[in-house]
Amino acid sequence: MESRMQNRLPFHRLAVFPVLLAQVITLLLAALTLWQWQGVVVGYSGLCGGLIAWLPNLYFAHKAFRFSGARAAQAIVRSFYAGEAGKLILTAVLFALTFAGVKPLAPLAVFGVFMLIQAVSWFAPLLMKIRFLRP
Repeated sequence: MESRMQNRLPFHRLAVFPVLLAQVITLLLAALTLWQWQGVVVGYSGLCGGLIAWLPNLYFAHKAFRFSGARAAQAIVRSFYAGEAGKLILTAVLFALTFAGVKPLAPLAVFGVFMLIQAVSWFAPLLMKIRFLRP
């Protein structure tokens, strides 16, 4: 128990932090662009879709990357499983809440921005490589 507390990393020091930052910037730009071009309903629908993707990723990053070091290997594995399970459940709950509670809603904007934010995750290795190449 004591070794876990010593191996915790601050959130802003996590390797995944630049990816989460890129996701939230992309989310806000996409929602603002949709709001300007398509109207308020499409704008907040896109914002909802982006948050449905980003909030579970934030939860996963918090759970999965909070430990470091070889001594914390079992805690890291447990955290990854717990983080992924929580991410899937949170995504399903957020989709259900959005479609049940937000009226009017533009489903195409919800799914479009959701997939855009997921695509930022797919290109995460490029972001990580750029970060590690900087002095």
